Amino acid sequence: MDTMPTTYCLDPQTLANNRKRVRAGDPALAPAVDALRAEADEALSAGPFSVTDKAVPAPSGDHHDYVSFGTYWWPDPDAPDGLPYIRRDGERNPEFLDDARADSSRLRRMGAAVEALAQAHYFRASDARYVEHAAALVRTWFVTPATRMNPHLAYGQAIPGRVTGRGIGIIDTSRLVYLVDAVGLLEGDGAWTAGDRGGLIAWFEAYLDWLLTSSHGQDERATTNNHGTWYDAQVASFALLVGREDVAGEVLAEVPARRIDPQIAPDGGQPEELARTRALSYSIFNLSALCCLAAMGEGVGVDLWGYRSPNGASIRAAIDWLLPYADAARAWPYP
Repeated sequence: MDTMPTTYCLDPQTLANNRKRVRAGDPALAPAVDALRAEADEALSAGPFSVTDKAVPAPSGDHHDYVSFGTYWWPDPDAPDGLPYIRRDGERNPEFLDDARADSSRLRRMGAAVEALAQAHYFRASDARYVEHAAALVRTWFVTPATRMNPHLAYGQAIPGRVTGRGIGIIDTSRLVYLVDAVGLLEGDGAWTAGDRGGLIAWFEAYLDWLLTSSHGQDERATTNNHGTWYDAQVASFALLVGREDVAGEVLAEVPARRIDPQIAPDGGQPEELARTRALSYSIFNLSALCCLAAMGEGVGVDLWGYRSPNGASIRAAIDWLLPYADAARAWPYP
């Protein structure tokens, strides 16, 4: 009988069941397996990625400090030097994807590659290169002294001419919730060593402490939209990874009052996200975080799937509200 994988957002029992189906040659899963294999094969040539690859260091002067810029901020056309930048919600400024200045694109590519490689390894276990390269990518970003990222986001989502970093920059590491699960799929393979795991745990212990104690972390926790939801998801996931079940339990117990009640309307809509210029994308994004929180709640005895607010709002209502728009023929009535 297969050992259950150590995952928090992804359901370990579903993963184990699907692995049995894949390895038994279930034809219903063949298209998904083929797509995953193609993605993992492409990821074999990805990276390695490091925050030290950028040409311009953080304001601290340390290349190990992560740097990113506010996605929707643009040069002011009425200012000779363009400063300070001005906000255009929903319009991405491509200059901030420049790898010479920012680490955000590198972080996304690293995470996506690790997820694909780890999943291909877990489901198929037919190519040792998958786990070896995934381990190398994780090691480079989080563990190796010469290339590791310092465990903080003091310079995340900077705005030229305004601030060198903001609390909302913590949204940049939201995908690390999925990376934590991906690493759980590597456990038990010789290419992913006890030293690798220990180094990764040490990094997330330090990052969790920064999230909980820094002014940026407190600012992000106080937000009332997807930023706050993903802050909670990160804290809960990282706390479970490093053995801080008490911290995870406290965060998850507060989700009904802090996230579900104020963020979901009785009909299941998400007003904070529907007010954005990319309302569908943000509604899905916030709901994804809520679903991760509900999945993690199962592991610590907090029932978020079954919770209903006094006015009837719930995560399930939010799913039901969005579900019809999975049909491309149905018009989306918001921006």
